[in-house]
Amino acid sequence: MGTAAQPADGNNQPEVDFEEVQATKEFQSLRRKHRSFVFPLALGFLLWYFLYVLLADYAHDFMSTKVIGSINIGLILGLLQFVSTFAITTWYVSYANRKLDPEATALRHRLEDPTLSKEGA
Repeated sequence: MGTAAQPADGNNQPEVDFEEVQATKEFQSLRRKHRSFVFPLALGFLLWYFLYVLLADYAHDFMSTKVIGSINIGLILGLLQFVSTFAITTWYVSYANRKLDPEATALRHRLEDPTLSKEGA
């Protein structure tokens, strides 16, 4: 027995069994694509972040190496933390728009239209 959503305000939306939806190949594929992108990227970013923190804490001479004027390696690496955050966000949005959103939209339409649900089952 699954967890079902009840129509809230008398609209004609069908009841959805979320556990049943999670068991479908369509949802599993969507989750796999999401995780295969997000988990490695998150791990890479965390490693990069902790490297920066460890360098800042234990490699003072390296981090204080002057590059241009009073700009040192520590400042550059710190600013690159912001740059990498925006780059990852942009990359994820692009990936989601191309790979995840079309599948999620198709799944949502199938759930909202009972005739599609019967055909897809």
